[in-house]
Amino acid sequence: MINGFPSRYINLLTDFGFKRIFGTEANKAFLIDFLNSLLPSIHQIQDLTFKNTENLGYTEIDRRAIFDLYCQSTTGEQFIVELQKAKQRFFKDRSLYYATFPIQEQSIQGNEWNYSVSPVYVVGILDFCLEEHQDDPNYWHTVTLKDEKGQVFCDKLNLVYLELPKFTKSPEALESQLEKWVYLFKNLSILDEPPSNLHQDNLFGEFFETAEIANFSQAEQEKYRSNLKYHWDWYSVFETFEYSLQEAEAEGREEGLAKGREEGREEGREEGREEGRIEEKRTVARRMKELGLSTAEIAACTGLSEAEIAAL
Repeated sequence: MINGFPSRYINLLTDFGFKRIFGTEANKAFLIDFLNSLLPSIHQIQDLTFKNTENLGYTEIDRRAIFDLYCQSTTGEQFIVELQKAKQRFFKDRSLYYATFPIQEQSIQGNEWNYSVSPVYVVGILDFCLEEHQDDPNYWHTVTLKDEKGQVFCDKLNLVYLELPKFTKSPEALESQLEKWVYLFKNLSILDEPPSNLHQDNLFGEFFETAEIANFSQAEQEKYRSNLKYHWDWYSVFETFEYSLQEAEAEGREEGLAKGREEGREEGREEGREEGRIEEKRTVARRMKELGLSTAEIAACTGLSEAEIAAL
């Protein structure tokens, strides 16, 4: 415990920590370096500007899309950076949906438009593993549009995913700049001292000074303390959700098997599993409502409809 906080350095997986380090004009050098570690050589960023992260789109539904970070480089590339702490259904679909906003936005910048689109990147920093890649040891996935021959068809839409749980390198084994950033995303809040091979780098030396909680103002410390508690509550809810869902599925499986044997139908097995899943989702949704999460957030995380959640 240091100055009333559990660690010396900020937790980058909290909303406050992520945006304070990467989402401010004063610290944008960190974001530029991180993004450049992900990008191909033709799209390296020299400078960028932050853009409005909400109220985008043409309809009320569209305006509910709120990004963690949204920025544009001086050469026109646009970036949405999303920190995702808990597993979410259809996260890849959500990435595609988010990518449509900076694409559409380019059509209204002038009176004439010939459909020329600047490259768009959606970067997902995930504190979980994508279900489709559970058995893939690679922690870094880059997706672009390719044709039937596997050749790039269009390089204007790019999705990048970093699966933090898969990254297990020690500080001594870090090689690339990307590996250094991924290591810090995962481990910064449990470090007592900066690893020597990072601290010797001028950029990371400045990063550690910026990320040290003792250097925050009193107001920032209070805001971080509140956000950290919210982060722990959120993590606890989802850990309970995962555990309870496994129990519910196991119980539903047994009930379904028994019902299937009695009735001689496969439907019994699936029905039991589904009933267990739904009831557990309702339990978790009630807990989320108590924590003050919005109906839209609860729906996105549990898969329940907003009408079902409102009725709880």
